[in-house]
Amino acid sequence: MRKYFIIIGIFIFTLLGCSQKPRNWNVLLITIDTLRADHVSAINPDSPVKTKSLDSIAKKGVVFKRAFAHVPLTLPSHTSILTGLTPVAHGIHDNSGFVLAEKYTTLAEYLKSKGYETGAFVSAFPLDSRFRLNQGFDTYDDNYGAGKRLQFFFAERRADKTLSLAEKWLHKQKSKWFLWVHLFDPHQPYNPPEPFHSKFKDDLYSGEIAYTDYQLGEFFDFLKGMGLFKDTIIVITADHGEALGEHNERTHGYFAYNSTLNVPLIVYYPGIKHKLSSKDVSHIDIFPTVCDILHIKKPDFLQGKSLIPEMNGKGRGDKEIYFESLSAYYNRGWAPLRGFIRGNLKFIDLPIKEVYDIDKDFSEEKNLASGYDTIELGKELKKMIGKYQQGFRPGGRRKVSAEEMKKLRSLGYVVGAAGKKKVYTKMDDLKLLLPYHLKLMDAIKIYSEGRVKKAIPILEEVVKERPEFVQAYTSLATMYRAIGELDKAEEILKTGLKFTPKDRSLLSTLGITLVEEQKPESAVSYLKEALEIDPSDAEAWNFLGIAYWRMGKFDDALSAYKKALSIDSDDPLVFNNLGSLFISMEIPDDAEKYFGKAVELDPNLASAYNGLGACYEMRGKYEEAVKWWEKALEKNPYHSYALYNIGVTLYRMGKKQKARKYLRKYLKLYGKVISPIEKKKIKAMLR
Repeated sequence: MRKYFIIIGIFIFTLLGCSQKPRNWNVLLITIDTLRADHVSAINPDSPVKTKSLDSIAKKGVVFKRAFAHVPLTLPSHTSILTGLTPVAHGIHDNSGFVLAEKYTTLAEYLKSKGYETGAFVSAFPLDSRFRLNQGFDTYDDNYGAGKRLQFFFAERRADKTLSLAEKWLHKQKSKWFLWVHLFDPHQPYNPPEPFHSKFKDDLYSGEIAYTDYQLGEFFDFLKGMGLFKDTIIVITADHGEALGEHNERTHGYFAYNSTLNVPLIVYYPGIKHKLSSKDVSHIDIFPTVCDILHIKKPDFLQGKSLIPEMNGKGRGDKEIYFESLSAYYNRGWAPLRGFIRGNLKFIDLPIKEVYDIDKDFSEEKNLASGYDTIELGKELKKMIGKYQQGFRPGGRRKVSAEEMKKLRSLGYVVGAAGKKKVYTKMDDLKLLLPYHLKLMDAIKIYSEGRVKKAIPILEEVVKERPEFVQAYTSLATMYRAIGELDKAEEILKTGLKFTPKDRSLLSTLGITLVEEQKPESAVSYLKEALEIDPSDAEAWNFLGIAYWRMGKFDDALSAYKKALSIDSDDPLVFNNLGSLFISMEIPDDAEKYFGKAVELDPNLASAYNGLGACYEMRGKYEEAVKWWEKALEKNPYHSYALYNIGVTLYRMGKKQKARKYLRKYLKLYGKVISPIEKKKIKAMLR
């Protein structure tokens, strides 16, 4: 009897296995940074921008109107998408200070184990490979160039460039593949290229979305041309939305209202019937859904639920969605924000509790907390967190380098160290502390518009009212550095250190400022102190190298630069500085190698072209040198060294008339800051 039972069991299993034969379909994941769900016209017909390209996929697939992120920040959201885990399980709670542990399995790793080629093309720093979301990817392209110094907005890679690289990668694939493309354009600052800038001049955020949608249309045409739609799963979502002033939040990452948590989610695969779903779903549902579509076993660790039943019209039960926004908690010591969505109820756990009926009030305008037992809701939230943490031991916080702080601040995120409290009162609630956050954001916006002297008083007021607000000091110092008042930058940073004497960002920024002030000996002590706190600060190592270089300690400089590259292997500024070091050591061949690498990483880096000119000048090849310096001036017409070098070299070559143009411009631009001896020398050449 037992034998028959076993045989029948095997027979049934075989039949089920046959019905679920794995599909060798490709998988395309597209994440569009900072895209609100209501700005996709397939979701909201009244959207201020018509997203024709996204709609073209939506009309073929299933559109989830009520999809939610777990965190309104880039790195934690993408970690949930790629691991199928909530933040309390994977441990990534903010854009800085966290690295995904190797013990976690990403969607890329899982599909790679099933025979997939894997590639990722990301467009901004929060997804840099140092945060380890590159786990499982054969190709992880995260090269964005050097950007501009003293700017609060980091250089981004536009959609056309990222998608072009993705297309080149697809051309090389000969077997099934998993491709992740991340597009950053709708993130602030909003500055779409023409004609989108003119068309959306009064709504540049929508202009960025329109530009991104247009580029995706080109990409979808490419996929059609390659015949890939017949065997490719396409998942399109956003990491979070954008507040656009709702609840007085300008961008995202501070509160956790639906303006930043509600995201678009579109799922398409061959044979699926179009549907518009109003069921609550979340980022952690994407991983198991892909597995079910491919007919492959879902890993046991996944915390999300497959969307296949809902997509096939069979419906899903009620779903609880956990969310959090902890950036202000980790970086300023303000109250932590956590909560959950269950059906029509949304609970936000802050010292001042919030409850909303999001079926009737999706924009969360009427707080119903007085009519609910918020203590009981808090207990339910705690139980939910415990459930998601069960079986997981997320790693602790990682020290944040000043270089990461600089890049994240440039993206509008505020990063710093903060102490924690055992009990948070109403005075720690984000709603009451919002004015200080807004003043910082105002100052950064005004500064970015070129009105530096209008921005400075705002931050001076903030540091008086909140003397522990580290980011106000470092931002204020950046503004003083931008207008050449390095002594004031030094002074404000030293004031900040009186209140937080061991803050690594203040120490590092002060060291960098002292390097710029031509005080390398003083800079070294502060940079070393910063590096004792955080040895992974690549920017501090880079500026320590500059300080040693200016002191003539070339071996120490070389060691510092190599340390910087061991942390960030594709920083064009470090390669440029290595080139300058070898010029000083009179080794032009090595210098040319490093300058060439800098140009390869950032084709717009004028100082690297200037360095290449110096290499040829050292070899006595003046014509070639002049060509490189002219290239530097193409990239930056005001580059002081290139102007000086080309003028002096042309003069020595006997081309005095041509030299006069460059020397006059140099004198006009920099005559007030160069030494009297240098000024006298140039005037003699002009005569």
